[in-house]
Amino acid sequence: QVRLVESGGGSVQTGGSLRLSCAASGHTSSSMCMAWFRQAPAKEREGVAVLITGGGYTAYSDSVKDRFTISQDNAKNTVYLQMNSLKPEDTAMYYCAAGACWTLWSDRRNYNYWGPGTQVTVSS
Repeated sequence: QVRLVESGGGSVQTGGSLRLSCAASGHTSSSMCMAWFRQAPAKEREGVAVLITGGGYTAYSDSVKDRFTISQDNAKNTVYLQMNSLKPEDTAMYYCAAGACWTLWSDRRNYNYWGPGTQVTVSS
């Protein structure tokens, strides 16, 4: 069992920055897919970024590439999402997810564990 807890959400203006954190505990693996997803009202949950622990591979959705950065602190068992140049369309609930990627990283079926989410609101 893996427990995930997100933090760092909040309200910012367009162009601002936030850093989300995802603290993992329990039976974590040395090589897992750790991803950030987001879900806006009345929209599907979409993959934002992924990091494969142990190898450092990262990938991003086109909508956040060059603005968001995913990283990890192994000592703290924490994954971060640095979000810069935020736009109103980034407004959503952001979720941390963990699992063993066996298909495209943005496929939710890869992820067995999910955090409760943290809200990000970007105003214009």
